[in-house]
Amino acid sequence: MEVLQRTANRGSISTGYDIDNSLKLESDNSERVNKAAATISGAGNRRTFTISFWTKRTEINGVKQYLFEAGNSDADNDRFTLRFGTGDTFDIQSQSTWLITNRKFRDTSAWYHFVIKVDTTDGTAADRMKLYVNGVEETSFSTDNRSSINQNHDFAVNNTEDHIIGNSQIEGSAYYNGYITEWIQLDGTAAAPTSFGEFDEDNGIWKPKDPSALSFGTNGFWLDFEDSSNLGNDKSGGTDFTLTNITAADQATDTPTNNFATFNVQHPRATNTTIAEGGTEMYVNSNYQTAVSSIAVSKGKWYAEFIAGGGNAMVGFVDVTEWTIPQLHNGYWLGYDGTGNTLSVGMKGSDGVIYNESNSATGATFGNADVISVALDMDNRKAYFAVNGTWVNSGNPATAANPILWYTQRADGTPWTDVITMGITGNSNTYPRCNFGGYSSVVPSSPQSDSSGYGTFEYAPPSGFYALCSRNLSELG
Repeated sequence: MEVLQRTANRGSISTGYDIDNSLKLESDNSERVNKAAATISGAGNRRTFTISFWTKRTEINGVKQYLFEAGNSDADNDRFTLRFGTGDTFDIQSQSTWLITNRKFRDTSAWYHFVIKVDTTDGTAADRMKLYVNGVEETSFSTDNRSSINQNHDFAVNNTEDHIIGNSQIEGSAYYNGYITEWIQLDGTAAAPTSFGEFDEDNGIWKPKDPSALSFGTNGFWLDFEDSSNLGNDKSGGTDFTLTNITAADQATDTPTNNFATFNVQHPRATNTTIAEGGTEMYVNSNYQTAVSSIAVSKGKWYAEFIAGGGNAMVGFVDVTEWTIPQLHNGYWLGYDGTGNTLSVGMKGSDGVIYNESNSATGATFGNADVISVALDMDNRKAYFAVNGTWVNSGNPATAANPILWYTQRADGTPWTDVITMGITGNSNTYPRCNFGGYSSVVPSSPQSDSSGYGTFEYAPPSGFYALCSRNLSELG
């Protein structure tokens, strides 16, 4: 399990070329974008092309998830697909399977950059298709059939056939779950990954570059998802893509140049509990189950919002040393692990009690649709809770008045490490939701940002408190 702490993960820094938006795709909603064959006036270069995109996975569920498909028939060897396989490998296929990586892509806390470079005119079979991840050529494959790609083979890419992002027509239920941005297809150019990104000279992180000077060719395109009124806009000037079950609400500010926290998909939970909606919604099938953020913090001041989504809920935070214990994710809740010996704090909706070892602090009750704010001051070991914008116990995070304090150790002497992650516990058959600022399945009625201009919240973060995102972490965390 990978935890972001203090420093930005790969593809998660301010770079001079900023990506402002991404698109959230969710399989439960059958969301996809496509360019229909009828909108493509004529074939482009089917032998030489490049596909480049950034993605952040949000669900790892053991099923195939298609990122891209060009072509209409599984019987045609020109069909071209990109997908994550059942074992979280990255697969490139047509009727034949060309490449399957040995590497597993299971990190849901960070952005990946993929470049697929194809030139079937090349005299060397192994050079007719190459895969790059975060600027580095992938060379370890469980399946490598590139020697079977005939010279001058024509794929469906750039042909007058459907081009789909987020799904497959052949395997219609295999929708993608995750964020995507800067989806680029070049017609007639086999481009190196350095056309789309570069390594930062200070920290070595792979970061995006401005692609506007690239040659997109006849049927190439560039989807940046910046226009919320037209998320299928082709920024290169070509035919726009059609949206299926996608609205402006599916636009996110979680991007490779500002990576936001989501629910940690790899945090242990009961097997019948799932994470959905861009990593911001949890479905609890039975008992009490807890989901926590993918970013943990050890200093700084941080803000997040939660919605109970039905039943009872406990909103709060937990020391990372405790988030894997069986009680916390199977029957108990933040602030109470069944032993009275916990490294977590949580406010319970039904009784308004803020639970820690003493269970002494009175909070405020909240219902299914109420917005619960958490302001976490790691520098001074203080916390604050609000219900629909009103801070409980007359707390004031901006002035440090009336905070919730937590212990330095639990009763058995186990110390808090003070590496903390925020989260929510939901009861059986509920849909608890988080909003760490990058995306929310419940659209804020009057969006507010922190003082750095980051995040999209229902309520304005208090002065001095910030969204859990890589830019804030690099400066403040």
